[in-house]
Amino acid sequence: MRNTLVFVLSVMSLPLWASAQSKQAARAPIGQVIDLWVTKTEQLVVPAAEALPESAYGFRPIAGEFTGVRTFAEQVTHLAAANYQLAGLVLGADPPPGTKNETAPASVRTKAEIMSYLRGSFATLHRAARRVTLENVEDAIVVGHETQNVAGVVIDALVHDQNHYGQIVEYLRMNGIVPPASR
Repeated sequence: MRNTLVFVLSVMSLPLWASAQSKQAARAPIGQVIDLWVTKTEQLVVPAAEALPESAYGFRPIAGEFTGVRTFAEQVTHLAAANYQLAGLVLGADPPPGTKNETAPASVRTKAEIMSYLRGSFATLHRAARRVTLENVEDAIVVGHETQNVAGVVIDALVHDQNHYGQIVEYLRMNGIVPPASR
């Protein structure tokens, strides 16, 4: 009888043991999760930047209240420069030479150069995201007059990217182009 009871309890506890094992296996490291969001953002921004013909990269809205707004090319390079600068804070690395104040180097002019700069910025942001761990997530990083942490700086870059992605989408639509993510 006692052996039967031990056997039944053992069999009944198998689902609990298996559940505990699968929960451990199902854990996702914080850097991996943040990097997934970098990928999702990149999958929106890069095809959108690619969608506009180079001949329209100088487009800037003029109908309405658009005094002083960036051109399409400036939107894309601004986004990329910010990626490089913010990721650089996490990685302890400098952005590409000439990148400062969320502005790309003057040498980045053609669509091909802009797209290469943009892709490179996301590669750098991926490296920064993967650097985030439970051990360093709260490490302080000074950004301007604020103190953030490692995760906050990467999230700041993603929020900034989403803001400019929205503007890029509007620029595309003003040029009669349906954004790739909406097709």
